[in-house]
Amino acid sequence: MNYLGLSKKEVSSTVKALNQLLADYQVYYQNLRNFHWNVEGENFFALHAQFQALYTDARTKIDEIAERILTLLSRPMSTLSDYLKHSRVEESDTMTEDRKMVLTALENHKVLIESMREVIEAADKAGDEGTVEMVSGFLANLEKKSWMLNAWAGTKAHPQQAMACISLKRNEVENKQRLETMLQFFFWNFRKSDYQAFIGFLTVK
Repeated sequence: MNYLGLSKKEVSSTVKALNQLLADYQVYYQNLRNFHWNVEGENFFALHAQFQALYTDARTKIDEIAERILTLLSRPMSTLSDYLKHSRVEESDTMTEDRKMVLTALENHKVLIESMREVIEAADKAGDEGTVEMVSGFLANLEKKSWMLNAWAGTKAHPQQAMACISLKRNEVENKQRLETMLQFFFWNFRKSDYQAFIGFLTVK
């Protein structure tokens, strides 16, 4: 029974784009498992947990994409060989360097974002508001995650250099609210190691 009010022909482009997104997500998911298992170094605890959060989210998205394809009365790709054949996300080699992992994840995100926009475009043309709404939510969520990873991986000035630029000294931090504002500024704009150095700078007596 066609309960959608959309013909199979009308949704065929959407299904094709969703299957592409599914294949991309499956390889991305395995890349994240790779990074979660193999990350080493001073950022191990933070990134080990972050990669787990990312692959847990990806696993949920994979299920939702496959079920949306089924909802559109079609069949999702279901084999590893098909995912590897069609994915535009490249399978990552085993690596241990944390920043390289984050940059690779960001490259994966770029591919996923492109695939999501293709799904949205196809679904919009077909009048498939359900798919548009679902994937638009995925897109906004992934864009935000990408911003955060990019902020972590970005090459920024050292906190002490930045403080010189804005003429901030420890004795100028007059109250708790201003301190919290400045800490937030550094959290948004510096890699984690630099943020920790800034905290250490503030606490030196």
